[in-house]
Amino acid sequence: MSEVSGASDRQSAVRLLACIDAAGATADADQWGEDVVATLHAQSRLQALDFWMRNPDYLANELLTVFEETGDASLIHLAERIFDDREPDLRRLPMIRYHFGAFEPLDNALSILVAAGLLKIRRQGSPGQVREHIYLLTIKGREAMASLAEAAPELAWYRDRAAIVTRVAGDKGGKALKDRQYLQAEYAGTELNHIIAPITERVRKRLDAILERAGR
Repeated sequence: MSEVSGASDRQSAVRLLACIDAAGATADADQWGEDVVATLHAQSRLQALDFWMRNPDYLANELLTVFEETGDASLIHLAERIFDDREPDLRRLPMIRYHFGAFEPLDNALSILVAAGLLKIRRQGSPGQVREHIYLLTIKGREAMASLAEAAPELAWYRDRAAIVTRVAGDKGGKALKDRQYLQAEYAGTELNHIIAPITERVRKRLDAILERAGR
């Protein structure tokens, strides 16, 4: 298996909190308790969101795809900023490809959030046969994310990036998002238990071609 050097558990906790805060749905939150403000269903969806958080080049590619579908020029600017800030080099946190795509154990980071009262986790199914994980963001968790974002620009980045990732993902479930990620040949072609290959140069060329067509 390839070795992966990544973020600390605390950094991962902030990143996951940002994802759940941004992508969590409010429609069914009240059924889980008065202190729950949003829910995110399925570990596969959380893993897919986290992949785009950790791989800016893949996210930039998705932004360009959505631009070509919608004509929303703001998406080009977001992709440009990713490259201008050298994020594919400075912010990439590699993930391993397993049978169902990019995956990293989340338990340590999530336990930090649960212990602090920022998150609750419910599991549907029976012991050893969990059908779905449901992540419940508490009032305290939402307030904590807002406070972190106000505390420092480097922490606000997680909030802002999670909002962009959520914009790309929409309301699609984990399998649909994983299937979308598998459309990239480098992702699909990565050997099992190896680090998913970057697509930085290919996306940079794609962005340059779009900018050239726009006369920039």
